[in-house]
Amino acid sequence: MFNFKQYDFKRYNFSLLTVVTLLVSIGLFLIKQVQLEGENLFQKQLVGLALGLVVALVVSIIDYHFICKFYIILYVINLILLIMVKLFGKTINYATRWLEIGGKNGIQFQPSELSKIILILFLAKLFTIFEHKINNFFFIIFAVIATGIPTYLILTQTDLSTSMVIMFTFAMMIFAAGLSWKIILPILAVGVPAFAVIFWYVQQDYQVLLTETQQQRVLSILHPEQFPAIMYQQDNSIQAIGSGQLYGKIFDVSEVRGYNYVPISESDFIFSVAGEELGFIGSCFIILLFAIIIYKALKAGKNAPDRMGMLIGVGIASMFMFQVFVNIGVATAILPNTGIPLPFLSYGLSGLLSYMISIGLILNISIQNKHNTKGNKSNKGDIRLK
Repeated sequence: MFNFKQYDFKRYNFSLLTVVTLLVSIGLFLIKQVQLEGENLFQKQLVGLALGLVVALVVSIIDYHFICKFYIILYVINLILLIMVKLFGKTINYATRWLEIGGKNGIQFQPSELSKIILILFLAKLFTIFEHKINNFFFIIFAVIATGIPTYLILTQTDLSTSMVIMFTFAMMIFAAGLSWKIILPILAVGVPAFAVIFWYVQQDYQVLLTETQQQRVLSILHPEQFPAIMYQQDNSIQAIGSGQLYGKIFDVSEVRGYNYVPISESDFIFSVAGEELGFIGSCFIILLFAIIIYKALKAGKNAPDRMGMLIGVGIASMFMFQVFVNIGVATAILPNTGIPLPFLSYGLSGLLSYMISIGLILNISIQNKHNTKGNKSNKGDIRLK
């Protein structure tokens, strides 16, 4: 569990922790700006930061090989939690994604946030065990089904965004695991036209793949003038970001802020607050911090002592990459509104703690000694990062 003899603490990535802490601190400032009187979002997120740092530090000294030994147990726990959401979940804003622990005044927990981390660990272990069968048709089908079951349960919570994160992460991990181009190219040859057909289909009145709200969100991006109510959130987000101009309004004592007219600005649309308060320069700085985190996750994966560590690094980097791209794309009306949080900045303790677990895993991978990996040598094969 604590394999200290194998750890090289000189390689402990304190700079990654610093970047993450800086991002969460910026998020705390932004959350405080939008916090209404009587709310305690800032205080809760501050507690989340303190608890999250402890979680990251604890996870960073637990050998990821030890954690992945329980990949089947973790997978089953994940399914149980998602089924419990289906049966007993709490509904907020027409979405049933939360479990309420301790009654009405208790803690709200979102299992789908933890699902992303569990599935990364599960797939990393699975692709390591069956590394020589990665191009076997039946194994690929099995991996797709194993990933598809929890993804479907999340999708039925009307959580399309998290489902998309998982699908993207799965695609990146199986590619990094060594999926042959002989399989990838035919999939692309069929998949790209199929996506175009599906994209056309979901715009039709008789489509059954999306709910009415989801369909209207897709149509609103294509024809914004026809859906002013659907575009209200994104239109106001664009105006708030644009009003920040180059330097932002951080030193403007005026209480007039465009993001006050952006619903859920503390979570899914936190980037609108960043754009207005910090301006173009501050927004670019935030994106730079995310780029550093993604780079460090990929670097940790590249320098990992084995295939499993490499795949965990790729999975975590892919998760962050997709969420950042989609969240900012939604806030700037480049993409349909999907309701996805911005890691470390958006309010939400479930998400923050899950992200901190992933950072702890990256920290653990980075201190693993490459020369002493007894029983964990899975370095043969097509590891595409190396």
